[in-house]
Amino acid sequence: MAENRNTINIKSDESGEIKVADEVVAIIAGLAATEVEGVSSMAGNITNEIVSRLGMKNLSKGIQIEIAANEVVVDVALNIAYGYSIPEVSTKVQEKVKSAIETMTGLSVATINVRIASVDMGEN
Repeated sequence: MAENRNTINIKSDESGEIKVADEVVAIIAGLAATEVEGVSSMAGNITNEIVSRLGMKNLSKGIQIEIAANEVVVDVALNIAYGYSIPEVSTKVQEKVKSAIETMTGLSVATINVRIASVDMGEN
């Protein structure tokens, strides 16, 4: 396993430990957010944009994770499709991301902050 990643221990007993890299939590959050209707894509920094243009998919794009005391704080940056309600889509993203992280990892999600980076006008 790569030791340079931040990991969180989600289970430890006589049979061993289960650790999850924070990047895995970010990928779970990103995939959950993109499943919400009205989310056009995840927003990212310039490095993420270049990587995606080169054909390499960064599944944690637009997601920042902070894990402390088995509680997760998630920052989600996304692009919304034109015509959708920003408050409604954002609330659905928060619910979907929280559910996905808690179900898949057993970690408790404390906060999910959503930032709308742009509006996708679609193809004309």
